[in-house]
Amino acid sequence: MTLNLFGEISEHELSNDSLGPGTAILHGFALPAEVALLKALDGVVEKSLFRHMVTPAGFRMSVAMTNCGALGWVTNRSGYRYDANDPESQRPWPQMPDCFMELATTAAKEAGFPAFAPDACLVNRYEPGSRLTLHQDKNERDFGQPIVSVSLGLPAVFLFGGDERADKTIRVPVAHGDVVVWGDPARLRYHGVMPLKMGAHPSVGAYRVNLTFRKAA
Repeated sequence: MTLNLFGEISEHELSNDSLGPGTAILHGFALPAEVALLKALDGVVEKSLFRHMVTPAGFRMSVAMTNCGALGWVTNRSGYRYDANDPESQRPWPQMPDCFMELATTAAKEAGFPAFAPDACLVNRYEPGSRLTLHQDKNERDFGQPIVSVSLGLPAVFLFGGDERADKTIRVPVAHGDVVVWGDPARLRYHGVMPLKMGAHPSVGAYRVNLTFRKAA
């Protein structure tokens, strides 16, 4: 695997070991389930609408979010956490669709994590200009379980760093249907998404939707 001057992996260089031990890039892995995934996503959003949450510091996040599964990731002035209920409706989050669960578990197995059993799916909707700053996924109880990230819609550039925020990042182009998996020893590596560029996807429109599966409890 080689990097260009900007630390970016080109699409033809993507492979299961591009990001190091404990990681996998599964190009197009979700495409066979595209129709079922998008239909199920519509059902989730009908029950719990996308919203822009607020960080503990009071900043409005540029990425719109919702959740499905037994637990949902939320943030407000009280902090980052998982909750069984949608804070806007005070009702449980929508049940995780079967096609979501099947995709997450089969992708994790393909990446070397056969025991993955997610109980939370954070759904992020990016519009042009929105981004996700470098962060660690560390509100979960069991860091032995991996993260499974599914890209739908507009292409984006996924940033994958090291165990410290200041570590150098690798820029990884991700397209509709791509799945990125990372777990032990990469479980707590910093990651993010660069500002989304303008565009239109035939199935998703002017957005990128990301499904992030986790074992939270």
